[in-house]
Amino acid sequence: MTAVVGHNRTRALLRNAVERELSEIFAAQTAAAEAYGSEFSHLWGLAAEHVLGGKLVRPVLMVEIFDALVSESAPEASVERESIIRIAAAIELLHYSFLLHDDVIDGDLVRRGRRNLIGALLDDGSARGECDQRGALHWARTGGILMGDLLLAATHQIFARVDLPHAVRIQMLDLLEHTITESIAGEQLDVGLSDGLIAPDLSTVLTMSAHKTATYTFELPMRAAAILAQAPQHLERSLTAAGYHLGLAFQLQDDLISTFGDPELHGKDPYSDLREGKQTAIISYARMTSAWPTVESEFGNPELTEKMGARLRALLTECGAEKFVRGLVEEQTTALYEVLAGTGSAHSIAPGARRVLLALAAELEERRS
Repeated sequence: MTAVVGHNRTRALLRNAVERELSEIFAAQTAAAEAYGSEFSHLWGLAAEHVLGGKLVRPVLMVEIFDALVSESAPEASVERESIIRIAAAIELLHYSFLLHDDVIDGDLVRRGRRNLIGALLDDGSARGECDQRGALHWARTGGILMGDLLLAATHQIFARVDLPHAVRIQMLDLLEHTITESIAGEQLDVGLSDGLIAPDLSTVLTMSAHKTATYTFELPMRAAAILAQAPQHLERSLTAAGYHLGLAFQLQDDLISTFGDPELHGKDPYSDLREGKQTAIISYARMTSAWPTVESEFGNPELTEKMGARLRALLTECGAEKFVRGLVEEQTTALYEVLAGTGSAHSIAPGARRVLLALAAELEERRS
């Protein structure tokens, strides 16, 4: 119990440090934006409100892994603490830029149980009464796109300017480019699947999930920690493999929560994935069952009612899709444990980093939102 309390306290301290850095970044950007008018500075202010107070899973993971590697595997690391926290904050900016673009693509106005930045901008525009609803929505979505672009640029600036040895800086910039490219490729694949331009077979859906989520949610912070700690390459490869399995399990579980979870806990529209025709592993399995003709008749219906959505969800459970995807989550979790144990590899992950990932895997198994 003492160890758990200590770990939670350490995480809280890390979150506070990252949030302070984020607050400073947004304060500086908001102040600089005033030169371009009140609307532009207001956009930055709104973005700050939506970023601050989040879970900060990715930046905290990066710092935790870095600290574990430095203490056990790479004591020669010379990167200053200030630089580590700043890069961690930049990873959160990247995350939010992806969320903004994703919300525009999906047409979402709610996230984490409240109006997202686009929804807030829409409310602002509607309240003014200076334009019709269509104009207000266009204004709001434009704001989402532009802020996403601004945060991508800010992330690059931080990675390029933070105080790092030259070789480490180049590795970090290469990692950032790889992460952005792979995440965008995953997003394009996601849209192609949802719009029926790409065949929604299970392997393609899993590839999309890995690229869209695993790469930047887990591989990026873990590989960044290894690079910053100047850890051996074999350790970075092991962390990359662990990040892949952890990230895919996370996305599969996210799909399960979105479709079968309690909206009071996850804060999302309980039928948005079904209404939007989102191609998940759940739907890929359902396509192979006798229930598919019935599911297909309402899947992707923008007018899907709560009653119709509940029926679709019940059919997906009855046909075995829910159980199948829960099995996939278990497979990825097992693969993660094998990587952490060093199964099939001469190089295992250092004990401190392993403890961090085991704790994260345990949280994943208990996740409800």
